[in-house]
Amino acid sequence: MDFQATDKSCLDWSGDCLVIGVSEELLPLNGVLVDLNAKLADLIQEVIDEAEFKGKEGSAVITRVGKGGPVRKLGLVGLGSADPLKLEDLRRAAASAARLANKEKCQSLGLSFPVWSNDPALTAQALTEGVKLALYQDNRFKSESENNGVKVEQIHLLDLAGQAKAIRQAEQTCDGVILARQLVAAPPNIVTPEKLVETATAIAQAHDMELEVLEREDCEKLGMGAFLGVAQASDLSPKFIHLTYKPADTPRRKLAIIGKGLTFDSGGLNLKVSGSGIEMMKIDMGGAAAAFGAAKAIGQLKPDVEVHFISAATENMISGHALHPGDILTASNGKTIEVNNTDAEGRLTLADALVFADKLGVDAIVDLATLTGACIVALGDHIAGLWSPDDSLANEIVKAADLSGEKLWRMPMEEKYFEGMKSVVADMKNAGPRPGSSITAALFLQQYVKDTPWAHLDVAGPVWTEKENGYHNPGATGYGVRTLVQWIMGKEILVSQG
Repeated sequence: MDFQATDKSCLDWSGDCLVIGVSEELLPLNGVLVDLNAKLADLIQEVIDEAEFKGKEGSAVITRVGKGGPVRKLGLVGLGSADPLKLEDLRRAAASAARLANKEKCQSLGLSFPVWSNDPALTAQALTEGVKLALYQDNRFKSESENNGVKVEQIHLLDLAGQAKAIRQAEQTCDGVILARQLVAAPPNIVTPEKLVETATAIAQAHDMELEVLEREDCEKLGMGAFLGVAQASDLSPKFIHLTYKPADTPRRKLAIIGKGLTFDSGGLNLKVSGSGIEMMKIDMGGAAAAFGAAKAIGQLKPDVEVHFISAATENMISGHALHPGDILTASNGKTIEVNNTDAEGRLTLADALVFADKLGVDAIVDLATLTGACIVALGDHIAGLWSPDDSLANEIVKAADLSGEKLWRMPMEEKYFEGMKSVVADMKNAGPRPGSSITAALFLQQYVKDTPWAHLDVAGPVWTEKENGYHNPGATGYGVRTLVQWIMGKEILVSQG
């Protein structure tokens, strides 16, 4: 797939399919649409009238242009109201345009969309992301490919000359999103802890990054009793993965990203029963997938920021060696945990990962985890929860998510809720009462970070979608990668002229 930024407008571009982003304010026809309509013998107005197209968000129409015209097909995609026009509107509309062109078997696609907030770089970035992510199809486990016939191969971003760097950055970020999608979508007999090591190894070798893999014995020496307690029932060896990107020069900042890496979660002896979603527990490594997807993108983007990507990878299984409800574990910072629910296992693996990251001397830590069903109850399937005691870090992540289009909502760190986590026989339990359980999960994690600014993202809802949603096809979404990349890069990714 070849993206090109061009100074051509919709009036002088020629190719298979021209798609124009139309806001409600552009109807009745005004601006350049008047000139294009005249050039196409009133075709645009005819299509608008016949389809009763009003520019509403999510609406789209396409028609054939008469022979001898500059384009074979003409499409209109609704942007909704341009007051205000959002970057996410452009991503979703570009995805709709790409699917239209693909369905019509068009090889070349010209996109004519308004510039967001006088920022052509972010506009080009958003359009590229929308197209590339919408057209990605995962057919790895199907005996026959669904991709038959002519498909979109060339995408021209009209009136966006000089944005080659923005396009390249968007493509590199999407490479990371696609990796995360592939990891989450693959079954647990394919993506094992060892497979995550192989993934990290490939990233390290391709982008000259450092890789440290701690085996069970190494973790024992570091006192990672919480992580190893979860791992003890599985026949597969646990892997503690630490992948590090270092810039060529002195880093302006040092960051750590931790991804929950449960490659399958049976629930342990608190077994997930029928109807609990056990068949989908391959997605329980969605945090690790986002971390390694971000690592792949950062390896290509090469910012002046040092980043540590960490995952304590294991399965949560059942055997004669399984963790019992009532067992007491000791984490690597010495805190003791009464396990009152073996299905609250992700926070146990994250506890030792947080202690490890806290000792690296980084400026901030962010963990991502498919941690609680309670977060889905609170925020639904499309919004992640954000917890942080640090306002500055929380605001950075909110801003990054807003630019990336990945929805999240900051939740309260209600300290008094930790009362429900207190244990008679240990420092704390690993699970509190049902009310506010996504909050108590965050409060549990907070016990394993000393002074480093820290934020927790519960991504249980948005890592997977059953239906086509914007630029996400049914299946794994790769949620979190674009927010992480935007956060790591800061303003650097925004300054993409040239």
